[in-house]
Amino acid sequence: MKTKTSHIGRNIIRIRELCGLKQEGLAMAMGVSQQTISVLEHSETVEKKRLKEVATALGVTAKGIKKFSEEGVLNYISTFYDKTPDVDTITNMNNIWNFNTLNKLADSYEENKKLYERLLESEKGKNEYLEKLAGK
Repeated sequence: MKTKTSHIGRNIIRIRELCGLKQEGLAMAMGVSQQTISVLEHSETVEKKRLKEVATALGVTAKGIKKFSEEGVLNYISTFYDKTPDVDTITNMNNIWNFNTLNKLADSYEENKKLYERLLESEKGKNEYLEKLAGK
């Protein structure tokens, strides 16, 4: 029996969405255009080097992208939730989701600063080009 291969692009979309990122955000993190991300997300396969870049930007492993499944995520989350909605359980669930986001922000401050500076330079370049076209 033939095993079903996963659509890597769809997996990238779901992981990106679970991380709360838009295509533009992932594109900035990778230093590519939003159109490049769109092409990646529509691709059934992605070359190894590019997949590693995507994985790094999303804070996951390349294997995690390849093996991603909605069912796996739900199973993982359910291990933290024991069906008794008490205050401790809800607090722990909130800590799980917030922990990853806060760590990611704290760990990537310098990276975000560099991305912001690149974006700012790009916008300055666009403004200069438009002023040049306008004849100023």
